[in-house]
Order: sequence, then C-alpha cells, then structure tokens
Amino acid sequence: MVQKRVVSIEERIPKLKQERRKKANKKLIFYMLIFFLLIFIVVYMQSPMSYVKHISVSGLHWVKNEEILNRSKIDESTNFWGVQSKEIEQAIISHPQIKAVDVSKSFPNTISINVKELKHIGYVELDSKLHPILENGELLDEVNWTSVDGEVPILSGFKDNHYLQELSDELAKLSSYVSVLISEIYWIPSDANPYKIKLYMTDGHEVESSIRNLSSTLNSYPSIVSQLDPKEEGVIKIDESGAVFTPYQVEAKEEDIIEKNEE
Repeated sequence: MVQKRVVSIEERIPKLKQERRKKANKKLIFYMLIFFLLIFIVVYMQSPMSYVKHISVSGLHWVKNEEILNRSKIDESTNFWGVQSKEIEQAIISHPQIKAVDVSKSFPNTISINVKELKHIGYVELDSKLHPILENGELLDEVNWTSVDGEVPILSGFKDNHYLQELSDELAKLSSYVSVLISEIYWIPSDANPYKIKLYMTDGHEVESSIRNLSSTLNSYPSIVSQLDPKEEGVIKIDESGAVFTPYQVEAKEEDIIEKNEE
C-alpha cells in the first residue's frame, strides 16, 4: 500500500505568504501604472504637446487657404482632442463656394481638411466688369481682366438671370475637354428661340446652338470637328437633330446675296 505524504500547515504558510506577496506586488504595480498614466494624460492635455501642430487643407483652387482656416477656427493653440470634426465641417460648408468638406484627425497632432469647391464655369461680363460664375449660377465679386482663367469662357450679353442660370447648369455638365475649347458665349435670343446662343471656340470655329440641352449636344463637338477640313473654319449649327457646317466664305457670300436682294 502506497503511503501519502502529509504536508503540515507550517510548511504551507511560507508558500502562501509568498504567493500573497506576489499578488500584492502585482496589484501595486498595476495601480502605480494607472496612477502615472493618469498623471501623464493630465499633463499632456494641459501642455503644448496636445496642441494641433499641422493643419493640411487640400482641394482649393479659387478659395483662399486663409478663408478655410478662419472658418475652422483651428490654430496651433487648439487642443487636438478638442477638435470637433462635424462642427468644423458645418462651419466650412457654409462658405458660398464650397460644395463638400471632410475633416479628419491624425494622431498625434495633425488635422486634415479636404474640400470640394463648386465648379467655376466661366466669367460673366456686366458693364465691362468680369464676375466669376459658379455652377449653381451664383456670381462672385468682380475680378481683374488680367486674372482671367483661360480654361473657362466669358459669357456676354446676358440680361436675364433665368437664362444665365440654365446656361450655368448646362456648362457644369460639360466634359472638361469640351469646356476648355470654348472661348466666349453670347446670348443672341430671337422671337423664335429665346435660348439661342453663339459660342466662339478656341480652334477658330463658331457654334450656334441653344442653352437647352447644350451639354448633350455640345459634347459631340470634337467628333464633328474631326470630320472637317482642318484648314477650313466656319459656323457649326448644332441642335438635337444634328449639326450643319457652313464655311466662313460660303456664309459671307450668302450674306452678300441677302444684302443685294434687300437693296
């Protein structure tokens, strides 16, 4: 018969004390770590270490960087953890030229502001002054002729905001490739068609069309021009039914005939 070894209570007490001491030390270390962590957090939150150090603004073309920063109310004395992204987005989106905005935070101290501006579709000439016009039809403050961006057209002759608004909507839908081909747009309404416009293109052609559905009809312009003699310029009449090209020489002869008949 196997005899079992009996461990006396006197032998077990030192081991129990040692285990309890280890547990107590672990708890003490844990509480000390928590204590020092809380102290660090308090010191960090109150020190310049928690301030915003970098503010990145992207997506701007027309709006100045300072305007966005002023609306965000963020500077290098702003506490990083106190930045409320949604509140800043609401403040920036109220800018008349901003379409969308996204504010994000990157640890330890960077704020990124990405904005999307309303598309600038041209300049409206009013009383010999130029006003940038946005895709929503809103006119901005006057700019100098020397600061004109050649990638968008100048709109002239518009005396009715209704037609100007509709043209803005159509120009905003145009492909960027076609947009840069337009130099000037004149509103030339007639009794039969109050939406009639004439466009002067950068390649030397003129286009007669209508404000209505201009984006869908004018997007075919590159295809139409590719079928013409590159040495011959003229007037292209484009509507939903198709396009008709009349060389300048032929048009001049037709005008001479009309004038002689009137005489």
